[in-house]
Amino acid sequence: MIRFDHLVARYPHAPHPAVDDVSFDAPRSRVTAVVGPNGSGKSTLVRVLLRVQPAERGAVLLDGEPLAGVDRRAFARRVAVVTQLESSVFALPVREYIALGRYPQEGGWRGATARDDEAVGRAIEVAGVDALASRSTHELSGGEWQRVRIARALAQGGEALVLDEATTFLDIAHEMAMFELFARLARQGMAVLLVSHQLNLVARFADEMVLLHRGRVAAAGTPDDVMRASVLEPVYDWPLVITRDPAVGALALLPLRGRAP
Repeated sequence: MIRFDHLVARYPHAPHPAVDDVSFDAPRSRVTAVVGPNGSGKSTLVRVLLRVQPAERGAVLLDGEPLAGVDRRAFARRVAVVTQLESSVFALPVREYIALGRYPQEGGWRGATARDDEAVGRAIEVAGVDALASRSTHELSGGEWQRVRIARALAQGGEALVLDEATTFLDIAHEMAMFELFARLARQGMAVLLVSHQLNLVARFADEMVLLHRGRVAAAGTPDDVMRASVLEPVYDWPLVITRDPAVGALALLPLRGRAP
């Protein structure tokens, strides 16, 4: 579905590329998680996908077609993106804000249809924001705002969902509910590309992990391939151990104490 093909991206005046020869696929029916420390290039991938940041070399492909040749509205019909940062400048009723996700599907000169209303209602239910639907966006907490943004992406529809730190500010229950939702969407055939710092949750829910370090792919594969102390310690520059949770059997990272300030 989405392929990053030897992608290189550099910010103005930066001595080194933010993303340097990165290649990987985010196929349908899979949760592909991009992980890595701050500044490793994770969000830059999303910015290139959105065409906010140009590629210096390489390409992003959508079902084999270079992104440059895909009309922006056509892209929005197929790929919904929840970016890392977004503020609500103008107060809107939450339901109206979520309905903005239907704009790429509606076209420029027609109003919302019964199908659009159904998609919005379904997104509200699936994201668990029913109790927020009649409130204003300016009345939401950080976690509530994140869930509403995810609901808008779900209302948008399409074949792929891209999320850049989308569970930031969520409490344990809502974060788990969102990861369960992402996994369920993948099982239903959607391509889910997830950027996250939550390595332990990623290890439980992702089918594939891509570990970035200083703009390059340091490791890629299943959680069993990537969640290894020998792989993660040099990247995060911190002592850690990898255990297996006895309750669910998933791999888990445990940072160690041992560095004096």
